[in-house]
Amino acid sequence: MFKFLQNVSREMKKVSWPKGKELTSYTITVISTVAFVAVFFFLIDLGITQILNLL
Repeated sequence: MFKFLQNVSREMKKVSWPKGKELTSYTITVISTVAFVAVFFFLIDLGITQILNLL
C-alpha cells in the first residue's frame, strides 16, 4: 500500500495542471455543455409527454 501511494505521488508530480485562464475556459465550456444537454433533453421529454397525452 505504501509503495502504491509513493507511485501515485510520483506520477502526480508529472501531471501538467492547467493555468488559471485555461481552467476558467474549461469550466465555462463544461457548464455550458451540461446546461445545453439538460435543456435539450428537457425539451425532448416535454415533447414526448405532450404527444403521449394527445393519444
